[in-house]
Amino acid sequence: MTNNFTSPQNGGTLSYFAPQVIQTKFGDINGDGFFETIFLMGTKQPDSPLWKDITLAIFYGQTRQMEHIPLKQNIGYNPTLFLGDFTGNHIEDIFVISDTGGSGGIINGEIFASINNQILSIFDAESFNNKLKYSVRYVDHYKADVQSSNPAKRYTIDLQYKGTDYLAEIYNPDGTLKQPIEGWVDPFSGLYPVDYDRDGTYEILGYQEIAGRYHADGLGYVENILKWNGREFIIDRQTVSIFGEDLS
Repeated sequence: MTNNFTSPQNGGTLSYFAPQVIQTKFGDINGDGFFETIFLMGTKQPDSPLWKDITLAIFYGQTRQMEHIPLKQNIGYNPTLFLGDFTGNHIEDIFVISDTGGSGGIINGEIFASINNQILSIFDAESFNNKLKYSVRYVDHYKADVQSSNPAKRYTIDLQYKGTDYLAEIYNPDGTLKQPIEGWVDPFSGLYPVDYDRDGTYEILGYQEIAGRYHADGLGYVENILKWNGREFIIDRQTVSIFGEDLS
């Protein structure tokens, strides 16, 4: 909503942009048996899809009180709300996602849960990303090794599907590397709530793109399934998916 007013100093018209409701959800997020109204709010920038000062506003059904909770990463595109039980206590938690707008397709994500009658942040994508360490190295004979430190695993990607022109830039005719090449693994570009066990408790499926010589040189994705262990989210399972060779 845009509000206009006249400035007494110069007689002109100025504008300011008030917070707007981006999305609304209804659910019992504290287990009191009453539905709360959860508003995702923010200030939309003029002539841009960017939102700033993204905030949760919770109207409690029993007490009729309102609470405002700022997000750790409160700037983004396409902010959305999801309600679901991630901790297994049969109470709905609040999952907020937004796009950063960068070239890597990186996203923001944060989960809020009721703990001791307080709504607290129990997960945010940036902090969890900082716990994840990877290395990506091209090795002889048309392969790339991807190593994860948490959990400690190594994945070998066969690069021959990339084609002869691609391989000729990197490898000698005998399959040895012309020079050392290292890639990297991006932060999360996708976070999706999935109830794998169909028991009413959601896990998080997180995607991280594996980049080769440059960002557009994608080699695949690291897929982490995050699960609540009673104190924090941990990696329950990890796999790597690769791109297929185009046969058309």
